[in-house]
Amino acid sequence: MEAFAFNETEEVLLIATGVLFIIQQIYYWVLYNRINSHNQSIEQNKLSFATEFSPVSVIIYAHDEVDNLRNNLVSILEQDYPQFEVIVVNDGNADDTDDYLTTLRERYPHLYHSFVPDSSRYISHKKLAVTLGIKASRYDWLVFTDANCHPQSDQWLRMLARNFTPQTQIVLGYSNYEQGNSWLHKRMAFDNLFTYMRHLGFALLHRPYMGIGRNLAYRKELFYTFKGFSAHLNLLRGDDDLFVNQTATSQNTRVETTPSSIIHMPPIVRYKDWKEEKIGYASTAHLYSGVQRYILGTETATRIFFYAAWIATAICGLLHHHWVMAGIAILFFILRTVLQAVVINRTAHSLGEERRYFLSLPLFDLLQPLQSLYWKLCYLFRKKSDFMRK
Repeated sequence: MEAFAFNETEEVLLIATGVLFIIQQIYYWVLYNRINSHNQSIEQNKLSFATEFSPVSVIIYAHDEVDNLRNNLVSILEQDYPQFEVIVVNDGNADDTDDYLTTLRERYPHLYHSFVPDSSRYISHKKLAVTLGIKASRYDWLVFTDANCHPQSDQWLRMLARNFTPQTQIVLGYSNYEQGNSWLHKRMAFDNLFTYMRHLGFALLHRPYMGIGRNLAYRKELFYTFKGFSAHLNLLRGDDDLFVNQTATSQNTRVETTPSSIIHMPPIVRYKDWKEEKIGYASTAHLYSGVQRYILGTETATRIFFYAAWIATAICGLLHHHWVMAGIAILFFILRTVLQAVVINRTAHSLGEERRYFLSLPLFDLLQPLQSLYWKLCYLFRKKSDFMRK
């Protein structure tokens, strides 16, 4: 039994690795598995939905994006839905967006468009555009997406609207990148999936704290009750995540994640553009109220500490020829990776994702918090005026 005898240092390393392993499993099975469990409940008819489809106003912000509108707008206009309007707010006049929308309205009379005045100053154009779209809308329920996005199916609006119960004021949806094969595309896809597993997981635990405007719905009444974006009007961003953070409660928020409700967007081609997008979210993330970001920070810390602990345990075992100790450390790593892959791949499958994560998972798992830290540092070393309205 000498092989199973451990000195004090070895015991500390083994216990630390085991405790961190257990903490990680709690996060994965309690929080990150929520989307998969939610979709299973839907398949088993365990959830109740609204019986009528309320009229909706779809609001799309476009910044000189006539090509994106040509590729995506028709799929929104041809949704299989009883009564809806689509309002495109164009921010810019450098392309043929207005001409295209005017022509398209001849075929789709429920399409309307407006514009952001060139003279607008000292306010985020995105927030102003969204506000103009809301004020122009005719219906109480508002659905938001972007010009470069298109729905998975013509049932997108129906899937969102079935959550419009009397108690509901916010519906959070899922959006993903179209599949690409480059290293950057794979990183983006994993980061996007993990981001949604976090914030939709909390929403499904009745602790919503943020939303993403590519697939988001809320009541017009809610917007006016909280005076629009006035709480963070000095920031360029925050029209989606900060607004949801300010208004969402455990009772007024629902989540829709069935595959036919998903919004797709093209993968970002340049790393620089993805980096700027992530730095933009980092500029508002520190303003979230609630304990969720601290809980997620603890998950990130325990993840990094787990890697450090099992590596230290394995090295200690190998250096002292304590093969049982080294074997236990490696077993912890393999077991965590397998269980992690089960949760992540089940979630990806339930969302209709094609990509799966196996051998690449440990690399993406470790890279994700490191790159998040890098984006936060980039934000901290930028001039704060870069993120303020101009």
